[in-house]
Amino acid sequence: MDYVSPFDERRRVVAPLAPRPARLDGARVALLDISKRRGDEFLDRIEELLHTRGAQTFRLVKEIFSKPAGPEIVRRIADRGDLAVEGLAD
Repeated sequence: MDYVSPFDERRRVVAPLAPRPARLDGARVALLDISKRRGDEFLDRIEELLHTRGAQTFRLVKEIFSKPAGPEIVRRIADRGDLAVEGLAD
């Protein structure tokens, strides 16, 4: 019998992190609610903190947390946002 590991054992080149902005003044931040319980509460608090640092925010909601964000959501984040925060909670 063959054993199939559920883990991805391929070696991958480590990708560098995206550059972080020095300031948030005027930054447009997408807040993505993935539809998990209490995720909106987490994003509410993050939104408050971002506003105190001068960021502008807009929110998007995924249909269900277990599926990837649809192309329309990804496009809206890319078109309108400088940064993104994904709200995971439970």
